[in-house]
Amino acid sequence: MYRNIGFKERRYIEELRILTKSVAVDCLIDERFDRVIYVIKPGDMGLAIGKKGENIRKMQKVLGRRIEMVEYAEDEKTFIANIFRPAEVLTSLEAEPGGKINVVVGKRSDLGIAIGKGGSTIEKARLLVKRFFGHEIGDVVLAHEEASEA
Repeated sequence: MYRNIGFKERRYIEELRILTKSVAVDCLIDERFDRVIYVIKPGDMGLAIGKKGENIRKMQKVLGRRIEMVEYAEDEKTFIANIFRPAEVLTSLEAEPGGKINVVVGKRSDLGIAIGKGGSTIEKARLLVKRFFGHEIGDVVLAHEEASEA
């Protein structure tokens, strides 16, 4: 899928590389939630976060925005699970061919984490999945509710 990276995003990616020595695949500026979302190369997540999150704090201070990081994966289901971390995503199901993808979580406590404050996590998932795979994210549902609907 073709992604257009602008000047500001390139600057932010380079800033991350200089400060943390990690590589970002992509960068997304989310004006609605005043944050920068980095998509980190697989295996570089620990380097990007730093010891006890010090690199994230350093980046937040430099950029003046909240920083969020997601580890990239070639597989769409793994990538979706990485977006919703620390919530445990059991699976992601496509409602019908060409339809929206519903995300299934195992525990009720993971439901709130997966949606995020004000819908920030689900919005991050919608932006990233659309950008990388061209699909739409639908709803976040509990596993036992999904089984009772089928």
